[in-house]
Parts: sequence; C-alpha cells; structure tokens
Amino acid sequence: METVLELNAVVKRFGDNEVLRGVSLSLHRHEVVCLIGASGSGKSTLLRCANLLETVDEGSISLFGQSLLSPHIDPDLVRRHIGMVFQSFNLFPHLSVLENILIGPLHALKRDGDEVREEALALLERIGLRDRADDFPDRLSGGQQQRVAIVRALAMRPSLLLLDEVTSALDPTLVGEVLDLLRDLARSGTTMLIATHEMNFARDVAHQVAYLDHGVLVEQGTPEQIFVSPRHEATRTFLDRVR
Repeated sequence: METVLELNAVVKRFGDNEVLRGVSLSLHRHEVVCLIGASGSGKSTLLRCANLLETVDEGSISLFGQSLLSPHIDPDLVRRHIGMVFQSFNLFPHLSVLENILIGPLHALKRDGDEVREEALALLERIGLRDRADDFPDRLSGGQQQRVAIVRALAMRPSLLLLDEVTSALDPTLVGEVLDLLRDLARSGTTMLIATHEMNFARDVAHQVAYLDHGVLVEQGTPEQIFVSPRHEATRTFLDRVR
C-alpha cells in the first residue's frame, strides 16, 4: 500500500526534556493506526510534529515521500493535506456550525461556495446534526461539538486525519457518539492516526496499534498482537493497569 506518512527516528526536546526519543512510524493509505500509552508518553507531541505544529530536533518526516522538514515547505500548504482534531474542539464560537465547516474550504482552498455548502450539509446529515447547522457551538453538547470539529477537518478533504485524544474532554455518556463516527470513518477508508485512551476502540478499529512509553515507541503490531500477546513487559504492565 502507498505510504502516506513516515516518521523516521524522530527526536523532540523541550529544553532538557526529551519527549520523543527516536520514534519511527509509517502510515499507509486507508490505514488506521492508534497510539496508546500513558499521559505524557509523547502521543500528542508526535501528532503535533506530524502536522508541523512542533519542530523536530532530529529525524525526518515525509508525506507521500516528500520531506516535510525542508526549509522550503509551507506548513499551511501541508496542513491542507493533513487534518487535525484536538481534544478541546477549537470551534470558532462566533460562527455557526455551518460557518465553522465552510471557512476552511472557502478561504484556504478557494472552492466554489455552493458546492462547499452542499458538501457541508451532507456531512452534517451524516452525523445527525443537519438541523443544527445554524446554531452556535455553545448551543451544542460536547459530543456534538467534537463531531462538528471532525466534520470541519473532513471538509478540507485531507489525505490524512490526525486525532488527539478527541474523547478525553467529554462526559463519559458522550464518548460513544464520537467513537461511532470514527468507526464509520475507518470503515469508509479514511486514513487516520489516532492518539487514544480508549483501548476497546483501538482494538476494534485499528489496523496497527503503537505503544509509546516515555517517548519511546516500545512496540507496534496488530491489535491482536498488542492486546493479546504483547512482546514487551512494559506493554503488558500498561495494559494490565488500564484494564
């Protein structure tokens, strides 16, 4: 399969703190890779490096074989191909749900307004929020806001979707509706790299699961390999703890 994203021996430091310690990871088209690990293991930093929100200190990152670390790369152009959804929603509070979705395709991609509006309404219909298109974010539940944030990223037609603990800020009763949307996206072939604490979700949806511990990618494999017969003691200890 075509390689979409490749990280090779990526190191990221914040002062004396080495947050990523030589992480190598590949993601192929239509593949879902879930990053698991304790808080502070480096999952969010890895996603932020992949989206050029953080600069790496060593190693390389490429998208479809093109280096993203070249000084000639425009990060804004890269982000048109890599969508990112954060745990804190980050919707624009002064814009309606529909306007939040339209702003990227209209202003960044310069696409036709009528076409974009039709696509946006179809996406809202898909997540059951077509009737909330004109509402402002503060009128929605946390789960609804997060689903809108995911749809906003999808409206940019990204080649790759990065999701950073998108359920961690939600009330437990709202987590399921967001995970159901991600399951639908996985079934439809959306390429995703997901940092998550939801082990059952990772087991059900991921093609590959990668366990990070203190900035080290300890092991990577299929869900069955990681959750049923992990090779490393650190992985077994982590899974026993979260279970």
